[in-house]
Amino acid sequence: MATSSWHPDSWRSFPAAQQPDWPDLDSLREVGKTLSELPPLVFAGESRNLQSQLGEVCRGEAFLLQAGDCAESFSDLTADLIRDKLRVILQMSVVLTYSAGMPVVKVGRIAGQFAKPRSSPTETVDEVELPSFRGHIINDPVFTADARVPQAERLIAAYHQASATLNLLRAFTKGGFADLQQVHSWNQEFVASSPLGQRYEQVASGIDAALRFMKACGFASEHEPKLHTVNLYTSHEALLLDYEEALTRIDSLTGDWYNCSAHMLWVGERTRQHDGAHLEFLRGVNNPLACKLGPTATPEEALGICDILNPDRIPGRLTLISRMGASKIAEALPPLVEAVRDAEHPVVWACDPMHGNTFTSSIGRKTRHFDDICAEINAFFAVHRALGTHPGGIHLELTGENVTECLGGSSELDHLDLEERYETVCDPRLNASQSLDLAFRVAELLTEKRNSPLTLE
Repeated sequence: MATSSWHPDSWRSFPAAQQPDWPDLDSLREVGKTLSELPPLVFAGESRNLQSQLGEVCRGEAFLLQAGDCAESFSDLTADLIRDKLRVILQMSVVLTYSAGMPVVKVGRIAGQFAKPRSSPTETVDEVELPSFRGHIINDPVFTADARVPQAERLIAAYHQASATLNLLRAFTKGGFADLQQVHSWNQEFVASSPLGQRYEQVASGIDAALRFMKACGFASEHEPKLHTVNLYTSHEALLLDYEEALTRIDSLTGDWYNCSAHMLWVGERTRQHDGAHLEFLRGVNNPLACKLGPTATPEEALGICDILNPDRIPGRLTLISRMGASKIAEALPPLVEAVRDAEHPVVWACDPMHGNTFTSSIGRKTRHFDDICAEINAFFAVHRALGTHPGGIHLELTGENVTECLGGSSELDHLDLEERYETVCDPRLNASQSLDLAFRVAELLTEKRNSPLTLE
């Protein structure tokens, strides 16, 4: 990739949206220097492996499951929470792979999703106006003037939490927890006791039967690593550019620049300006990249993003994530897909059915309805099948806990239920039961034949 005019700090010559107003720039520079001398969180070879697997998604040979917290909290660094988040991703992956017969590329919104873009730089409570909470990597959610001051030292705390999270994830995914022979044990009590949990158990029993059949045929499954370990890659929005710059390194094997804070980075709807700092930074790193596209995105903007982030047209390099809203996707998405298809840009198309479907409930809680989430995914599949392109993945905000933040689903949560366990730091997440329910519904869409009579109505 031609990036001869690029350097990790070249973004500083471009307008940078959504950056905090740091009160102490000397402290910020010292923190950046400290981060630049710390070990990488991920390795370039891992990012290349992910890009290769995303190339399979690009060719219609696999499916991307990207999922995790809306915003990670400094107070949620426990083994149980990390394990439960991983477990629901593994459950969803098993359902998708077993039901649809398609490999699933697993990417977590984890070990770095600490910063959040905001629609306003300030918020007002009881006539008191303070800077907005921008994620634990920047300031604190407590509504006081001192808590809302950006603190550069939080970048180092975020690095260490990401490091601890990655260490535990690698232990779980390579140390036996992700073994396919453990699929029954992944069924949490509040899922196992429901009809949805019983449906999952049928999938688990089918996998057991397949493994027994393979063993009876003489296939030594105990020596096949893919049956006992999984690759879970990490991703986050590359929002806070001082942090991303400090963790960008030259790969000793290839001499190329890689961002070592995550395997995959994305740019959001609020920061995807063609002449902005975020695209300038991301164009120079060799990680797999993604970009969110909302309902106002134009074909010209989508093509410009493709030209900036993937000028060499490498399959798996770029994922375009639509986040339109259930009522807008059928009209807004087709022109973008057609333009990218006709220009022969090799992209992965994924659907974020969460962010375009957020509203305030009758009790004042920000929420999303499961039916709207499903409706947007249904329309996403319909668009791609009508245009002959691959609906390559889904991008979800979820947790492994039995929270009550999104309405509907198999548990039929209503507005009054939101008060029971509304725990999110920022946006409402699917709970484990709703996530598994969604996996079964997506699996059904994947198994439908390409000539199924889906329409854009």
